[in-house]
Amino acid sequence: MLELRPAVGICAGLTEASWDVWNEQAMLLPLNYLTAIQRAGGLPVMVAPDPELIEDPDQVLERLDGLILAGGVDIDPSVYGAEAHEETEKGSPRLRDDAEIALVLRALELDLPVLGICRGMQVMNVAFGGTLLQHVPDQVGHSQHRRSPGTFVDSEHDVRLTPGSLVARAAGEEVHRTKSHHHQAVAHIGEGLEVTGWATLDDLPEAIEAPGRRFALGVQWHPEVGETSRLIGALIDEARAYQSARVR
Repeated sequence: MLELRPAVGICAGLTEASWDVWNEQAMLLPLNYLTAIQRAGGLPVMVAPDPELIEDPDQVLERLDGLILAGGVDIDPSVYGAEAHEETEKGSPRLRDDAEIALVLRALELDLPVLGICRGMQVMNVAFGGTLLQHVPDQVGHSQHRRSPGTFVDSEHDVRLTPGSLVARAAGEEVHRTKSHHHQAVAHIGEGLEVTGWATLDDLPEAIEAPGRRFALGVQWHPEVGETSRLIGALIDEARAYQSARVR
């Protein structure tokens, strides 16, 4: 009998999409996320924003062995008590923000392995009371974190990782080459989280984690498109261990 792959939920976004003769609202995830989970030995499970999950996230979490918060459009600034910056994208409905916050808070209570990617790292931070810098160039004076919107071509920069941290162990190194595509970032860090990675470009926070948890990591870059990145594999390893413990 084949061993069951660990089921890894990944949150999808609501957006307008075109296929064949259709142009409609759709739940969407870039294929790179799904294939990266599959290559690492996981079973990807797309999780749609659902109002019932805000009140009862266990409806989906009890069926999963790991959770990925994917990238996407900006979080509604009202979620963290801010007015919208003129550069803040107005895209996904707040339902996605509220559902993902409920999912990640409960996932960490259950010690379910969690990886937040780009927007997902920001969701983690906001979930624990943190705030966001809504337009990075305002602080750092350049646009090197998102050089070419819509592509990862020429998107690389290095991130310095805290020795011995979860992210350094997962990456297998303390200076990690990343693919970057973001214009927002962590400002005030959420309660119970710590920053463990900084861009060598400008010391912008690039990795956060929750000490004491099995695997609770947020990264500002995109490991799903990094050809040599080990981060998603590290998440799947922890999901497999979680699955084994849950089965027992």
